[in-house]
Amino acid sequence: MKTKREFIIVGDRVLIEPDEKIDKTSAGLFLPPTVKEKDKVLAGRIIKVGPGYPVHDPSLVLEEPWKQTNTESIKYIPLQAREGDYALFLKDAGIEIEFEEKKYLIVPHSAILVLIRTTIIEDEDDRGF
Repeated sequence: MKTKREFIIVGDRVLIEPDEKIDKTSAGLFLPPTVKEKDKVLAGRIIKVGPGYPVHDPSLVLEEPWKQTNTESIKYIPLQAREGDYALFLKDAGIEIEFEEKKYLIVPHSAILVLIRTTIIEDEDDRGF
C-alpha cells in the first residue's frame, strides 16, 4: 500500500525552511555560531501557507444559528505571504519541527517582518522586437 504525507498548515501559520547559509555579514565577515544564536531575526523560504484568518461569513444570516451544523459559512482572509517568498521573521515566534529529516519552522504570519518576492518580468528584447 502506498501512502503520501503532506503538510496541512492551519490558520494564519506559515511553514518556512530556514536559511542556514546566513553565516556572513554584508561586508563579508564570517559569523561564528554563537553570534548567530543571539540573533532575534531569522530568514528562510516559505514552503506552505495556511488558509488565513478565519472569519464568519457576514452575508449569511440565520434565524436559528444554534441549528447550524454546516461549516461552509466560515471564510478566510488570505495571508500576504505566498509559497516561494523569502521571509525575515522573529526567531522567538517560530516552532522548530523536523519532517523527513529536514528542519522547518512553523511561524505565525504576524511574526513575519519582511517578504521578498521574486517576479520574472519579460524583457522587451526577449519577445523578438
